[in-house]
Amino acid sequence: MVDHVSGGHLERVVLPLTFGKHQSQGAEFTVLAVEIWNTGIVVNLHLASTNGTEPKTPDIVVQDHFGTEYKLDEVATVASRQLQFFSPSIPEGTRSLTIRSVDPDGASFVVTLAVPAPNGRGGETIHGHVKRLRPKVETGPDLQQEAS
Repeated sequence: MVDHVSGGHLERVVLPLTFGKHQSQGAEFTVLAVEIWNTGIVVNLHLASTNGTEPKTPDIVVQDHFGTEYKLDEVATVASRQLQFFSPSIPEGTRSLTIRSVDPDGASFVVTLAVPAPNGRGGETIHGHVKRLRPKVETGPDLQQEAS
């Protein structure tokens, strides 16, 4: 088992542009966000109880267009929030991730998320799109002396 959070660094947070809600006989959940770490993927879910019972851990799979096999490493649940940790991390060049629910009748579509290109240092990811921040211009003592 890999400790995705303390053993790695967060590369991107991807938010679904559509409502990633799934309902079936055994589970009802919503995909809130997907965190992409250099050590793996964390799927952040909101669980809903069905028929007044405790929410069940949904059986989900993560897929990309390369056919990478993502393995569920760990599940952490607090109240109605759940984090599912998958490994490995996404391969370079991945442009989309699909979350599917594994139901007895077969895998059913939940949501597809666009994965922006890595933004490097100084950018921030907002709703699946990269917003570049302008680099700070440093004025150190050497730069001030050259200007005189």
